[in-house]
This record gives sequence, structure tokens and C-alpha cells, in this order.
Amino acid sequence: MQHQEFEPPEELKDTIKCFWYNKKDYGELESSFEVLPDGYAEIIFYFGSISSISYDEGLQPLPSPFIMGLLNQPVSFHTKNRLEIIGIRCFPWTVFDLLGLPSGQDGLRIIEHPIAQLQPLLNKWILAERIDKVLAVVKQYFLDAKSRIPADSMLFKAGIAMREANGTMPVSQVAAAAHATVRTLERNFKQSSGYTVKDVSGLMRFEQVRNQLWHYPDSNIAGLAHELGYTDQSHLSREFKRYSGSTPAAFARKAKQGKQFISSDFVAFLQA
Repeated sequence: MQHQEFEPPEELKDTIKCFWYNKKDYGELESSFEVLPDGYAEIIFYFGSISSISYDEGLQPLPSPFIMGLLNQPVSFHTKNRLEIIGIRCFPWTVFDLLGLPSGQDGLRIIEHPIAQLQPLLNKWILAERIDKVLAVVKQYFLDAKSRIPADSMLFKAGIAMREANGTMPVSQVAAAAHATVRTLERNFKQSSGYTVKDVSGLMRFEQVRNQLWHYPDSNIAGLAHELGYTDQSHLSREFKRYSGSTPAAFARKAKQGKQFISSDFVAFLQA
């Protein structure tokens, strides 16, 4: 799988973590992959076919774009043939303001939004293999969107503190860093992201453990628990299984066996 990540322009670094591009040919037989939780919300444009499981109606094709909000468990997708994806990885307290959408806890969210009008133009540049043009279009859209929303310095300061601490900072300290009361911070944070500061901090910590075990599967799990502020190894293991569906040890074994797609950065796609 080809995977590339691109830094956002300076004006977007407080709202967007990165832009990314994936390309893979899955062949003619249907394949499935999982997306693991992390501390971000993703806006996904794709070119090819992706279906997800609807428990009422079986596999259902997804529109492009769609949103992957914060997840609290893995989500399975199905595809075949060539699939290309352009992702916009947003901090969860900013994505709904960027798009003018109400916040929500939906993991996978189908939207009707003017951003969908970018799909034909992006498809044109994808077919021409001009990823630079694709990125230019997407970046300009979000620069324009950002210019229309007021900057919330409280959420910005809270987000910086949480990111620098990798989710290990207590809510009271996050509020102090944002110069706000805990109550005010939590209310504004939940309005913007649909989640509490504690929810997002937990996902950030899980992401740190996941990435460490991917790159260094022989890491000491008790040491990671201490480093990332878990009560003990059992606490880390419970949280890890809650978000990934597997224990840290089982995940590390899978990483060693090379059953995941690998890139210079962690890619949260697992071949089923």
C-alpha cells in the first residue's frame, strides 16, 4: 500500500493534523480491513468502492466524502479492486466547526454537505495521478472554511495542552492551561466535538500505546502503563482491549508477524 502524509499550511495547524493519501489494489475478490480508534476525526474522500456493515441491511456502499468521527471500537470496511483515499485528519474539537455541522458521537457519519462538490474535481486529478493538485484543492477549501469561523482561544489552548501531554494531563490541568473552569471547558469541548476532555484524552493515550507497540512490539507494557499515566498494566490492558478489541500482547504479536500494512508512520488499517 502506498501511504503519504502531508503537513497542513501554517494557518490550519491548530485545526488539522495532516492530509494523507492511500492507494492499494485489493484485486477482484472482496477484501476487508479495519480502522482502529485514535484521537482524531477524519473527513474521507475515496475513489473506488467502500462498503460498511449495516446491521439492518448488510453491506451498504458509502458515499464520498464521509466522516469518521471518534471511534470507541474498530470499524470494518469492505472493498475490491483499486482504492484511493484522500483523508483530512482533524482535531476532534474543530471538525464540526470547520464544516458547520452539529457535533455528534457517530463513529461513521454520512453527511450531506457542500464539500461533496469537490468530488468530481478531485476525481479528475486522481485519474491524472496529480496528487499535488488534489491537495491544493482540499487545502484551499479548508483555508476558506477556517477564515469563516471565529478562533476559540480556549479550545485551542486546551488542545495544545492535551496534545503535548499525549492525553495524560488531568482535566483540571487542561482547564488551567486553557484559562477556564473545568465546567466551562467541558461544556464547550463537548459542544465542539461531541465528547468530553476525558474521552478524547483516553483515545490519545490508546493511540500512543498502539503506535509504540506497532513500532516496538517488544516494549514493556508495564513501563508503557507507567509512562502514559495508567493506574497499572491491567488498566492499560482493559483500555486497549476496549478500543482495539484485542489485548496489547496480541496486538504486539500481530505487529511482529507483519500482518498490518506498514508505512513510515502508523496506518490504522488492518487486513482482516
